[in-house]
Amino acid sequence: MGKYILLGLLCALVLFILITVIRAIFFVPKKRKYAPLPEEKIDVDRALKNISSAIQFRTVSYSDADKTDWEQFRLFHKFLADAYPLITKTLNREVISDASLLYHWKGKNPDLDPIALLSHQDVVPISENTEKDWKYPPFSGTNDGEFIYGRGALDMKNHLICVMEAVETLLEEGFVPERDVYLCFGHNEEVVAGSGSGASAIMETLRSRGVTLDSVLDEGGAVLPVRVKGLIEKKLVSVGISEKGYCDCEISLNSKGGHSSQPPKHTGLGKMAEVISDLENHQFKAKLMPFMRSLIESVGRNAAYPARLVVCNHRILTPVITAIMKSIPPAACMVRTTTAVTMAHGSQAPNVMPQKSSIVANFRMMPGTTTKDVEEHIRKVVKNKDIEIKVIRTKEASPFSPTDSRAFNVIRDIYESQSPDYIVAPYLVMGGTDACYYEPICKNVYRFAPFNMTVELLRTTHATNERVPVSTVGEGVEFFKRYIERMAKE
Repeated sequence: MGKYILLGLLCALVLFILITVIRAIFFVPKKRKYAPLPEEKIDVDRALKNISSAIQFRTVSYSDADKTDWEQFRLFHKFLADAYPLITKTLNREVISDASLLYHWKGKNPDLDPIALLSHQDVVPISENTEKDWKYPPFSGTNDGEFIYGRGALDMKNHLICVMEAVETLLEEGFVPERDVYLCFGHNEEVVAGSGSGASAIMETLRSRGVTLDSVLDEGGAVLPVRVKGLIEKKLVSVGISEKGYCDCEISLNSKGGHSSQPPKHTGLGKMAEVISDLENHQFKAKLMPFMRSLIESVGRNAAYPARLVVCNHRILTPVITAIMKSIPPAACMVRTTTAVTMAHGSQAPNVMPQKSSIVANFRMMPGTTTKDVEEHIRKVVKNKDIEIKVIRTKEASPFSPTDSRAFNVIRDIYESQSPDYIVAPYLVMGGTDACYYEPICKNVYRFAPFNMTVELLRTTHATNERVPVSTVGEGVEFFKRYIERMAKE
């Protein structure tokens, strides 16, 4: 009997291997015809000059709005009006909230839902005492022929200027959209989950006028190289179809104070160390969501045959894939809600034991996980049940936008029709964008920046020597021009 069971298992194994080999052979992208897109007439020199100029305006936003230099925003508005005379003449422009901008380009058919392209004007401050570490002054906008340096070069004055360049160029060519086009430029996107959001104010303005949007396109994602020697050499066009939520929780506990010369076994901070340990050692459960499976499949179909043998069975290998991703921080954030303890506070003096100890933990929630879930998770995993939890700031995760919408398909076609080197796939945005505020009036919300980047370059965002490659600027203008032409004419 045992012999037959063993033989049956062996046959099953052979059959599985045979099926896998056959599946891997056919696990390839759909065949299609490729052709270079027609060359677009754009003024790259003007775009480069205007990005450099835009960086010179210190449009820094702060949680405390009183710190904001509003004159810099007013000067930036004037710069945009002067730099783009046809936009100024043709589009209606409103200043919303304190300094957000709403441009309205009227189309020929008012029955069609409008499209919206988003950017934000604000940038983060320069970290204290780091100015000397920059190759060029951080608000100089220096173009050295290879890069344009400065705060906002990547996040996101390059994006904003490329959108404006695309619209100005279309106006120069006499293009008139069928449907309305909105350009929505917030002024405080960098204040994550803050009150008084300019993007929220723009959305509420549109909603009060009965506007529902066909689609929204904001920052997020990029065109990134995918290179593994002998397996794959492609460019991944990652389009954000959702973004994680954001929650800052203050966790505190009370204890006896007193002089540090007579300490107990654990001071308040000692007890808080155990709380931190509980949080870090009991992370949220990891899960491969549909967008991640789609990303794995899209990349896997474009890989060489040995890799396809594994990827075509990714559903069977889910526990293994999930375990591997959990062990790599940049990958772990794609499969679970993350926990990061970022701040701690005890007493006011080194010789005084704290009566109240507190920490702040930052959670980035996966879609489907709410602020309430975060609070319940803290209560569950922390052994000390005397803790107090206060939600300081929160923004729920975004719903997933469809990958079969007109907007997503236009992005896909712009790239995948050019060359088999491009892979267009959905992904989850780790940070926050203004796009989430438009969800009440739009179901097709996407986050994509059409710039060829490397991971090393992306790491300069919000950091020293932030810079954008000169070579990507023309590509950015071309993409937005094609996108608007296709989206606004139907």
